[in-house]
Amino acid sequence: MNRTLLLILCDFLLLTLLALTRWETAEPERPSATSVAAAESADEAVSVADDVVELMRLTFEEQQAAQADARAALEAEIAERERVLVAAQETSARELAERDARLEALDDERTTLQEQRRVLARSLASVRSEASELSQRLETTTAEAVASRARLDQLQRDLEAREAEAARREQELAQLSEEQAAARAQIEDLNIAVRVAEQEKVLLRETAETFREQAEIEREERLRVQETTVQLAAGVGELAEKSAEITAEIRDNRPINANTLFSEFLLNRVPTSFRVERPGIFGSTVDREDRTRTILVTDGTLTFAVLHLEATPFNFVEPPSNWDRIDVTLEREGARAAPLAMRFLSRDPRVVAMPLTPADVSALGVEVYELATDPFRFPEAVLINNGGQGYGEVPFKLEAGLPGYVRMDNRLVRRLMGDFPPSRGDLVLSKTGRLLGIMVTDELCALLDDFSAQAEFLTGDTSVQRESAVLESMRRRFQPPPSERPRGSR
Repeated sequence: MNRTLLLILCDFLLLTLLALTRWETAEPERPSATSVAAAESADEAVSVADDVVELMRLTFEEQQAAQADARAALEAEIAERERVLVAAQETSARELAERDARLEALDDERTTLQEQRRVLARSLASVRSEASELSQRLETTTAEAVASRARLDQLQRDLEAREAEAARREQELAQLSEEQAAARAQIEDLNIAVRVAEQEKVLLRETAETFREQAEIEREERLRVQETTVQLAAGVGELAEKSAEITAEIRDNRPINANTLFSEFLLNRVPTSFRVERPGIFGSTVDREDRTRTILVTDGTLTFAVLHLEATPFNFVEPPSNWDRIDVTLEREGARAAPLAMRFLSRDPRVVAMPLTPADVSALGVEVYELATDPFRFPEAVLINNGGQGYGEVPFKLEAGLPGYVRMDNRLVRRLMGDFPPSRGDLVLSKTGRLLGIMVTDELCALLDDFSAQAEFLTGDTSVQRESAVLESMRRRFQPPPSERPRGSR
C-alpha cells in the first residue's frame, strides 16, 4: 500500500477516536486485576499507536526533504537553461550584425561597379556624338578645295586626339582590371561575387572591343568621304597609311601590365594529360600518367601546344623504354583534342611541340599566342610558373656563347604573386603578350622561333615505334649549352 495513503488512513482513524471519546463523563476506575490487564493491553495499544505516529512523522519529513531537493535541482536546471539561451541569443545577434556588415560592403562594391559602367557608357556616347559631328564637318568642306586643306589638317589633329583618347581609355581599362583583380583577391571566399566581377570584366573588354571596332568603322567612313574629294584623294590615302603604321607601331611598343597578361593566361591555359603503357614482366602492364597545363602558340602556319620534356612521361635521365601506346589529350570545358604527334624541337629537344588541327583549336576555344617578333625590345619578361601557380617580371640578358637562349636573372625577380623560384618548364611571355620561350633549366630560356623537329613520336598505338632508340639518339646528340656543363669541361 502507498505510504501516503497509509498516513491519511491513520490520521483519519486517530481523529475519529478522539471525536467519539467523551472525555467529560469519563471517571477513573479503580484498578483491578481485570482492569490492570486491560490497562496493560491499552498501554501496549498506545505504544503501538505512538510508533505508527512516529513512523508517519518521519515519512512525512523524508518526503518534504526529497521535495525540497527536487525543487532546488529543478530551479538550478532552469537557471542554467536560461543562461545558455541568453548566450545563444547574444551569439546569434553578433553573427547577424557581421552578416549585415558584409552585405552592406558587397552592396557598396556593386554600386561602384555600376557607376563605372555608366561612366563608360556616357563616354562612348560622347565619342559617337563627336564622330558624327566630324563626319558632318567633312561633308560640308568638300565643296571648297581651298577650305578642304584646312579641314583636312583639323581632321588630322582630331584623329591624333582620338588616338590619344583611345590610349587613355586602354590605360583606364587596364587600371580597372587591376582593381578588379585586387577585389577578387580580397573576397575570394565569396564565389558569387567573384563570378560577378569576372562577368563585369568580360563586359568591359567587350565594350572596349566595340569601341575599337566603331573607331575603325568611323575611320573607314572618313576615308570614303575623303575619296570623293578629287584634289585631296592622294593626300588622304597617305595619311591613312601613316596612321595605320603609327597605330601598329604604338601597339608593338606599348608594354602590357603583368597582371593583365597573367589573367589572360588563366583564361587561355589548356589542361593536358599523358598516358603511356607497355607490357611488364609476368604478364603485367606498366603504365604512367602525367598532367600539366599549357597554352597554344602559332608560327603563322600551324598551331602547337608547347611544353617542357619533363612534363611528359619521357626524359633524358632514365634509361629509355619502348611503349606500346601513347595517348595525349587536351581538354577544356568539355571539348577534347588529341594531337597526332609529339615533336622534339631542333633548337632544344627538351622543348616538345604537339601540332593541332584548325578543328581542334576551334573546339578548345582559347586564344592562340603568337611568337615574339622582337623579343629583345624590352629588358624584362613575364615568367609564369608551373602552369599558373605564380608569375613575376624577370630581367634577362643575351650571351654571345648561347645563341637561341637568354639567361634569366633570378636574383632580381619581382614576384607579383606567390613565392617561387623559376624552374624548368616555366613559360616566358614578352611584355607585348607574345610567347618568348620556355625555361629549359632554372636559368636558361630557349627562344621559340622555329618548330622544326629533331625527332617525332606518333601517338595512339605505337607498338611498332621504337621510342627508346630515338630518345637514346637524342640524348647522345644533344649537347647542353656551355653554361650548363661542369666547370672545367670543354
